[in-house]
Amino acid sequence: MPLVQNSTNEPVAVIETRLAHDTHRAASALLADAAKRPSVPGAALTELRDFLVANLHHHHESEDRELWPLVIAASSERAAGLAALSTEHEELDAALDALGSMPVEDGAGRDALAKAAIAVRDIVDRHLAHEEPLLFPALRELSPETWDSFSEQVIATTPPVGAHLMVGFLDQVGTAEEVEILLSRLPEPLQQFVPQMRLAAKETFAALAPAK
Repeated sequence: MPLVQNSTNEPVAVIETRLAHDTHRAASALLADAAKRPSVPGAALTELRDFLVANLHHHHESEDRELWPLVIAASSERAAGLAALSTEHEELDAALDALGSMPVEDGAGRDALAKAAIAVRDIVDRHLAHEEPLLFPALRELSPETWDSFSEQVIATTPPVGAHLMVGFLDQVGTAEEVEILLSRLPEPLQQFVPQMRLAAKETFAALAPAK
């Protein structure tokens, strides 16, 4: 399937990365908020928590192992800054492991989950505030071919955990054109499932929303 034409002024590398980051912001904020409310079903919390943990772990591993070497090859002076970001990844990965081990239950268990989710949210926000001013200019220097190869590898290795939530969050944080740019990279057999994934995400989001 041909990629969607990009009519914005930003390279696709920046668009895709910004959408991924904004998804992490939105998912971590939603979990921190929903975990504080006893009315939210444990199944919906588990679904969101497991998506966030798996997706963030994979995102950081892809950056450390694949993307940082590409950036350094194009601009070696950024190596020290990227090393500092990888150290922050280790801090966040430890917080994610703690979050992933929390039971999703009422009472003290739910309180512990909420505290762990808040810790992850705060680290995500702080880390991205450090990363984006360094990374976005670097991404503008990568060739489209280099980014395409990296992006395809990331999508091919992304954990399937909560894939429908990824589609749902992308719809929240991106424009229709931006979302289609990213979704056009999905393997063609998966394209037919996007509408169903959107519906499933809406159901989960409804369960996580405050009671009316």
